[in-house]
Amino acid sequence: MTVTAHIRVDHYSAVQLAASAARRTAEAQGLSGALPDRAAVLASELASNVAKHAQSGSVYIQPLPLRAGVEVLAVDRGPGMADPERCLADGYSTSSSLGSGLGAVRRISDEFTLRTRPGTGTLVCARLGEPVGRPGTAPEVPAVGALRVPADGERACGDSWGVATADGRRTALVVDGLGHGEPAAEAAELAVRVFHRDPALPLPGLLQAMHRALRRTRGAAVALVRLAPDVAELCSVGNIRAQVLSHHGVRERFGGQPGVVGWNMPEPRVRRLTAGPASTVVLHTDGVDDRWMRDPSPFLLGLPAPLLAGALVHEHRRGRDDATVLAVGPARRGA
Repeated sequence: MTVTAHIRVDHYSAVQLAASAARRTAEAQGLSGALPDRAAVLASELASNVAKHAQSGSVYIQPLPLRAGVEVLAVDRGPGMADPERCLADGYSTSSSLGSGLGAVRRISDEFTLRTRPGTGTLVCARLGEPVGRPGTAPEVPAVGALRVPADGERACGDSWGVATADGRRTALVVDGLGHGEPAAEAAELAVRVFHRDPALPLPGLLQAMHRALRRTRGAAVALVRLAPDVAELCSVGNIRAQVLSHHGVRERFGGQPGVVGWNMPEPRVRRLTAGPASTVVLHTDGVDDRWMRDPSPFLLGLPAPLLAGALVHEHRRGRDDATVLAVGPARRGA
């Protein structure tokens, strides 16, 4: 699992850094033809927009969650947009530029999502990948958002995540290796590999398999959620936070059973979640301050999964620790 590239846009030189990171990610994903250059354009335009108009902004670049491709996420605390559709029109500008930035990003992207709130800021997610499905069809877009960011000053990230679909059910994983740096990353990445070997196992069985595999590592906190049309289940050990969100607030919140997977794991228990069809399930490590859930704003609660993950990392990350957020929401049709 690739670590998310986090580029703080505190100087205009960040624009080139973002473009280079997006091109490298596209090439590493095996994207063909002009796609790496298009990924660089997405990152350049979004970083440039933050540099011109916002404060405390960042661009996050990573592979797509569930297929080969690139995701570029821009988050800022700027003035927001009073009229987003006008800002997306080619030729519109508030800074004496050509004004083609956001309009070009929307055209180039396979998936484009924007939310803004005047006086608060703007979040934009642009995704680009190899074509899937038959031409002219509108594929189901998985509502999955995730970021994996190491502690300040670290290159390795001791957190990780995974998502897999089997037997018509989606299973999500977040893992936090003890400590941080390379030993924690080793434990987390091993847990992810075990998860992907057989994600259809019952959740306690998956945790037991991870427990056996991690015995020679530092161990980890692990949370698993299985989503089906009518039911959601949680099985969690350690300090991963789990929440079920609706547009009206935090419906449910859970911590894991005490213990460490790989060391002193208790007998895993499965809990049922009351996650309705419009709910979003959020899992995150303790690198994200959980005080955000005490009184979340309607704006935050209404964000789609990719933007929600970005907002939580950008606004609530503890820089001294690794941070991972995984948000899984209802699927939608269209790119």
